[in-house]
Order: sequence, then C-alpha cells, then structure tokens
Amino acid sequence: MRKTLEDLYYGNITPNEQQMTPGSEMEKAVARVASCEKQLLERLEETEQDALTKLIRSQHEINSITAVENFILGFRLGVRIMAECMDENDGDIRNGGG
Repeated sequence: MRKTLEDLYYGNITPNEQQMTPGSEMEKAVARVASCEKQLLERLEETEQDALTKLIRSQHEINSITAVENFILGFRLGVRIMAECMDENDGDIRNGGG
C-alpha cells in the first residue's frame, strides 16, 4: 500500500493517461474519427471549419468532464465496497449477525 501512496504522491499514477494498444478497437475508432474530421475540414469553408473545430473541442471537454465524474463515482463505489467489507457486523450469520 505504501508504494501506491508514494506513486500517487509523486505523480506516477495518472489514470487519465492510457496508451492505446496497437490494432485495438479504440485505436481503430480514433483513426476513423480523425479521418472523418480531416475529410470534413477539407470540404468546409473557413467559418464552417471554425464551427466544426469548436464543436469538436466542446465534445472533448464534455468527454473529459464525464471521464472525471465517472472516475470519481467509481472510486467512491470502490471505497464503499471496501468499507462494507471491513464491517465486522454486516449480518454474516457465521459471526452471529443477521
């Protein structure tokens, strides 16, 4: 546990930074999105390109906020599960509870 806490303190744990596995479905999807974005930008006028760029950036911001919220919710759920596991009076009939 100490190693994990040290890694967290020194910034060695960054759950939001993940490497994509070459050839994975995620990598393929990202490549498709990049290709479509490039095709659209090539077909649009400058003002339309600006609008598309703003749309894409806004969607990235939404995705980032959603990722943070999901991380927090998942972490909280994990802590609740751990706390419940540590509760010695949780209704386990082998220990006289329930």
